[in-house]
Amino acid sequence: MFHPVSLSRRTLLGAAGLAAAAVAAAPVLTSPASAATTATDRGYGVFLPAYPGNLESVRTAGAAVGRMPELVTWYVAWSTKTAFPLAQVQEVTALGAVPEITWEPWDPARGTVQSTYSMASIAAGRHDSYIRSWARAAAAWGRPVRLRFAHESNGSWYPWAVGVNGTTASQYAAAWRRVVTLFRSAGARNVQHVWCPNIPFAGTPALASIYPGDAYVDVVGLDGYNWGTSQDWSQWGTFTDVFGAGVSELRSFTGKPLVLGEVGCAEAGGDKAAWIADMFAVLDAHPEVAGFTWFNAAKETDWRVESTQASLDAFRAGVA
Repeated sequence: MFHPVSLSRRTLLGAAGLAAAAVAAAPVLTSPASAATTATDRGYGVFLPAYPGNLESVRTAGAAVGRMPELVTWYVAWSTKTAFPLAQVQEVTALGAVPEITWEPWDPARGTVQSTYSMASIAAGRHDSYIRSWARAAAAWGRPVRLRFAHESNGSWYPWAVGVNGTTASQYAAAWRRVVTLFRSAGARNVQHVWCPNIPFAGTPALASIYPGDAYVDVVGLDGYNWGTSQDWSQWGTFTDVFGAGVSELRSFTGKPLVLGEVGCAEAGGDKAAWIADMFAVLDAHPEVAGFTWFNAAKETDWRVESTQASLDAFRAGVA
């Protein structure tokens, strides 16, 4: 993370209607004139630092906000050599949620300069056996799974990001296409491949320049945070400030189903409860955004919805 949104149930199951409904012109996320907007079947997802490992933390989070999440996301680094996490996939599915795995081709302990899992090596087929092992296991499972491979590839904090660790846009796209091709060849059509950059900011590559192409992407996402004044380089921004430009840029080149892959808001620098309330109002007015995943962790700052009672109350009202 400079570091998830759940698809609505119908979209997770592959409905094509959302892409057709997405406006062809670039939409801009703006606050509605009033709160009296039409509710959508927008889904919500959650990342919790205690999961995997503590399934009860998911139930507790759902009880706290008055609604169980439709999606649970977690992170798997390739360096761990972890097999397809069938046990976790099964237990999340049993809760009535869709599992989403953010699949990270790196060793987190080695920083951004590392070659073992480079995009060039993936594109060249040097990790095919590992990828195929996941693809076959996912196909055997057969039920919906979302896979976010090599997310935030327009940033500077991961070795797979374009312009970092020698990674080029063509290498990144080729690696992405190889992963998707191997999953499809294994019959893992139950896996939705989520391409999820970070919100654009000064100096990042144009999103279209690093996009693998509609034929290889099932869902597009966008990660973004209101850091408030929690960092010496940050300032308070509205939900639209955070996501508006990125959503417009995505919609300028793809009509694929759109989600917000990671969302969070700091307490410092403004009114977090009001920010959350505005987020739901904007999303209700923009059904082209199918859902969001809240990054519910105290990490760089306290992103949790329960950071204050007011923030929790606002979130409860929004997901009700």
